[in-house]
Amino acid sequence: MPVFQLQMKQGRFTPEEIVVPANTRFKLQLHNAGPDAEEFESVELKKEKVLAAGAASFLVFAPLKPGTYRFFGEFHPATAQGRIVAR
Repeated sequence: MPVFQLQMKQGRFTPEEIVVPANTRFKLQLHNAGPDAEEFESVELKKEKVLAAGAASFLVFAPLKPGTYRFFGEFHPATAQGRIVAR
């Protein structure tokens, strides 16, 4: 299963765009490197995970059809924006 990294820090996601293979299950490793709690949330993908400062976790995604799927951080919605692109 392909694994991709996403870091949360001070209200931002790095990288902001993650390109994944379409029609393939994958794992997203999350790490909150910031001093405050942060959340990964995607309404389209029906995924949500809150991480305390310094915490790490992961989410496993079912195969996605080709397209762009947005995610955001609910604690910093103005700056914590990103997307998963399935190709």
